[in-house]
Amino acid sequence: MVSTAQETATPESAPDLPVRPVTSYRTDLVTVLLGTWFTIGLMVDAWAHNNVPELETFFTPWHAVFYWGFLVTAACVLWTCRAAFRGGRLPDFRAMPAGYPATVVALGTFAVSGLFDFGWHTLFGIEQNTDILFSPSHLGLVTSMVVIVTTPLRTAWARRDAAPVTGLRALLPAVLSTALAATLVLLFLQYANALVFRPGSIVVALTDADEYHTSNVVTSILVTNLVLIVPLLTLAKRWVLPVGSAAVLYAVIGGLCAAIADFRNLEIVWGLLVAGVLLDLVALWLQPSAARPGRLRAYAMLAGLLTWSVYLGTAVLAGPSVEAVATAAPQFVPEIYTGVPVVQALLGLVLAAVMVPVAAPLRGPDPAA
Repeated sequence: MVSTAQETATPESAPDLPVRPVTSYRTDLVTVLLGTWFTIGLMVDAWAHNNVPELETFFTPWHAVFYWGFLVTAACVLWTCRAAFRGGRLPDFRAMPAGYPATVVALGTFAVSGLFDFGWHTLFGIEQNTDILFSPSHLGLVTSMVVIVTTPLRTAWARRDAAPVTGLRALLPAVLSTALAATLVLLFLQYANALVFRPGSIVVALTDADEYHTSNVVTSILVTNLVLIVPLLTLAKRWVLPVGSAAVLYAVIGGLCAAIADFRNLEIVWGLLVAGVLLDLVALWLQPSAARPGRLRAYAMLAGLLTWSVYLGTAVLAGPSVEAVATAAPQFVPEIYTGVPVVQALLGLVLAAVMVPVAAPLRGPDPAA
C-alpha cells in the first residue's frame, strides 16, 4: 500500500538525503476514513458529556466507539510503517513514509493520554460541560488526534507529482483530513463556537436586549470564523483550492456542532451547508491558490462575508420574532447585523495576507530531474 517509486519527499535542497517513500492514494483514503471513524467516536463521546448528566463511568458505549477507532487506526498506521520496525528494537523513522513519523509518535502520545484519562476519571470523576475542554488528559488526546488525522494531508503535501494535482477526488484524503482537524480544534473551543447557538439566541444578540450576550455571540463568531477559514487557506496554499472543499469542511464541522447541541441547532447547520456550497461556487469562479494571492485574498474575504451573512440571515428567518425571545422591547442594532459579516471578511483578508504574503508557484516536477 506504500509507493516507493518515483514519488518522494526528498527536499530539493538536499539531493543526497535518502529517498522517503510516499503512500498511495488508496492508503491515504483508508487512513482518512479510519480517522473519520476515530473522530466520530469523539463526537458521540462529546455528545454524551454534554447531554447525559448521569454519566459517571469511564466504560461507556461512546468510549468504546472512540477507542476502537483509535486501535484500528493505529493498526493501519503501524502496518503501513512496518518496514521501519524491521531489524532493530527501535523504529527507523527514515524508513517511514512521508508524514508518518509524527503519526507514530502521536499514537504513543495518545495511548499514554488514554491511560492518563482513565486514571484522571478514576480520581476526579467524569467531567461535564466546559471543564471537559481543559482536562489535561483530554488535551493530550485531542492534540495527538490532530496529528493522526492529518496524516493524509502531510503525505499529499510531500508528494511531488509530475503535474499539479487538481480536483476534489484527487485531493479528497487531504481535504477530509483537514476538515477532521478543524473539527477537533472547534470541539475544544466550544465555549466560543458560534455554530451551537439556536436561532432565537442569535436573534437576541442582534438587538440591544443583552450587551453581554451580544458580546459572547460576536466573539464566538470571530473565533469560529478563524477555524473555518484557516483550513481553506491551508489547502489553497499548496494547491488550487478544489471545488467542494468548503462543502466538505462545513459538512463535517456542522455534524459536530449538531451533535454537541443535541440537534437543536439544525437550522444553523443547514445554513452553514448552504454557505459552503456558495463558497465552492466562488472557488469555481476565482480558482484561488498561492500563485494568485489577489484571488486568494478575495476568496478569503468572500468566505467571511458569505458565511456569516448566511448565518445571521438563517437565524432571522428560522428563529422566533425578537419579541418572543426577549423580556423587554428590544430594538435591532443595524451596526451589529451589518458590521459582523464585514469584520469577518476583513479577518479573512488579514489571514490570507499573513499565510500567503507573496505569490508562490504551484508545485510541479523537479526542474533538476
